[in-house]
Amino acid sequence: MRQVSLIAIALAGSFTAAPLAAEPLKIGIIESLSGAQTSTGRMFANGVHYGIDKINAAGGFNGEPVEVVEYDNAGGPTEAADKFRQAQADGIHIIVQGASSAIAGQLTEDVRKHNIRNPGNEMMYINVGAEAMELTGEKCHFYHFRYTSTAPMRVNALVATMKEQGKLGSRVYSINQNYSWGQDMQAAVKADEQMGDYEVVGEVLHDVNKIQDFAPFVAKIKAANPDTVVTGNWSNDLLLLMKATGDAGLKVRFATAFLDQPGNIANAGETALGHYIANAYDNSAADSSFADDYKAAKGHFPTFVEPQAAFAIGALQDALASISSDGGEVDVTEIAKALENTTYESPVGPISVRKEDHQTIRPVVVSQVVKDAAYPADGTDMGFQMVKVVPGEEAIYPVQPSCEMKRPD
Repeated sequence: MRQVSLIAIALAGSFTAAPLAAEPLKIGIIESLSGAQTSTGRMFANGVHYGIDKINAAGGFNGEPVEVVEYDNAGGPTEAADKFRQAQADGIHIIVQGASSAIAGQLTEDVRKHNIRNPGNEMMYINVGAEAMELTGEKCHFYHFRYTSTAPMRVNALVATMKEQGKLGSRVYSINQNYSWGQDMQAAVKADEQMGDYEVVGEVLHDVNKIQDFAPFVAKIKAANPDTVVTGNWSNDLLLLMKATGDAGLKVRFATAFLDQPGNIANAGETALGHYIANAYDNSAADSSFADDYKAAKGHFPTFVEPQAAFAIGALQDALASISSDGGEVDVTEIAKALENTTYESPVGPISVRKEDHQTIRPVVVSQVVKDAAYPADGTDMGFQMVKVVPGEEAIYPVQPSCEMKRPD
């Protein structure tokens, strides 16, 4: 009896002394993979997968390959909340999303509440595309990281570069979609009046993707006689606005945020020539290394939102590499602390995260639509040519007073 007891004790001791099995890092892409935003959602997912493949090719994390699961939020906050609950149940550590600030607002709150209720079992949200200011303002929290620009960053870069080039003029018209993003754009255009030495001669906020005829809006623009029209419009609202401007014979320069959305150049045609865009990346702004590697992996050159998603995961890879991990459970708080101390060297310059609000400080590339572009868009002979890469320190703005970030112990 005594011998059996000693064996049992020894066996029990050997079990308790055995190291814990390594837990794989799990990333959930909660993206718009059906509905009106499918093409954009899929492009965000493409960039994320590209980055995760790089992590796994380098050995993964915690002794295991990083696992990735896609969840279709169908383009709505309610569906995103449902998919977040599914991700919780699946043991996802990091969620990634970019298409839609409304969905981002839902997900960042879901993450915040989860972390309050589950101390020691936190989740993190890497935002690769949602630009509403409130996300790093009143809704900021430690476990949300925004790896994209915002309206002030884009407008600051556009205004500074176009003024330097003598292309801005002294009269600026602002036309944007009437929701958080468009309102942020309008506010940024107004805020830069003194810096740009211009007058805002008109402002319009309109319904989102409901207007079929922009002729009445173009008539108002024409009456205001601006040199430049600044717009954050995307999708049909940008195309129809530009088309109506061309049809009216109005010679005005556009300064945009989303002119590089696939299909825009083909649909706009030569009306787009000479117009400007401020974005996170342009293939013409760097050597071909990243563009060629992305094409080899995904079958096409990186475009629109794909690069910023890829760079966000590149930053995550650098952060993971700085963590000493030899198996056991994944510590999301440790990853978050490493990420906010990471500077990622992108093809256009360094990308870091401001600790006070977790807004990325990144270069903004200002480009112009030209003929015979090095990287033609949409099967045309037109594309984007870099005018200037504005360093992150010049494009960024102060931390919003509404952000009161509480850090973990």
